[in-house]
Amino acid sequence: MANIQQVAKQAGVSVATVSRVLNGQNSVSTKTKTKVEEAIKTLNYEPSILGRNLRNSESRILLVLIPNLSNPFYLEIIKGIENMALSQGYNILLCETDSNPEKENIYFDLVRKKMADGIISMDPAVNVETLKQLAETYPIIQCSEYGGGIGIPYVTINSEEASYRAVKHLIQIGHQKIALINSDEKFLYARERKMGYQRALQENTISLNKDYMIYTSELSFEHGQQAMRKILALADRPTAVFAVSDMLAIGALKEINASSLHVPNDIAVVGFDKIDFSNMTNPTLTTVAQPMYKMGTIAADMLIGKIKGEKVDNIILEHELVIRGSTSG
Repeated sequence: MANIQQVAKQAGVSVATVSRVLNGQNSVSTKTKTKVEEAIKTLNYEPSILGRNLRNSESRILLVLIPNLSNPFYLEIIKGIENMALSQGYNILLCETDSNPEKENIYFDLVRKKMADGIISMDPAVNVETLKQLAETYPIIQCSEYGGGIGIPYVTINSEEASYRAVKHLIQIGHQKIALINSDEKFLYARERKMGYQRALQENTISLNKDYMIYTSELSFEHGQQAMRKILALADRPTAVFAVSDMLAIGALKEINASSLHVPNDIAVVGFDKIDFSNMTNPTLTTVAQPMYKMGTIAADMLIGKIKGEKVDNIILEHELVIRGSTSG
């Protein structure tokens, strides 16, 4: 395999000139650049990307922190991140944290040791203080899940407003007894979605019923089933359920169907995210659509901008309430 010295000899220039051409620098004349490119082609020379990256103090790798690979919500976001990264000459490394601080630190070390150029964090349980300290030195973007007021740019939707609209829809079609299946309130998104739920009830003078608010430790199908069992066991059963994720809502649908009740006639259900599975349920699931792919492309673009030293602002994307069979018979 040809090396850079042979290319320089073939083109009749110095090794430094070949290096400047390879790195896209403008200090080389068009004539010299053409000679170098012809020599590269003739010798079939392939430059060492690792060597170039080491010289430039960059890895061209972006870390993407996610709590759980099994949650389909992240798939479209990851596609968006990857496509934008590849288009800009970067690769991504998916890091499943399991919301485990020890695993997080292993991934953070990759950035500290310059084995990755920056981080996109989608983990709602990430150690915010560590992330904040890291962001003082290294490029970091928060995507979907974020810690407000910590100075790290983020791209997300307005979860409080989205939840408000979802619950308001249930009220407008005649429901007064509406349950909430929520995640752990240590997560900002869980607090925001609860706030939207409460605002919709309060605006319509519907009393809050603590028995109607069920909390889960995970956003999973099984936890949605378990939460729905508790709701169905209530003496004064709700006529509608708002779940803060589609996976919880799909689990709730399964449990309602297993109890020989009809959706939406007996109980209406609304989810959150608009994952692909939400259109495969029976009935199909009314849900809040997040622009997941777009969120991913924007997050990657923001991070690459930050790596280049550009100023990056927070971005709040639009959401949409998609009304389907689980709230309208």
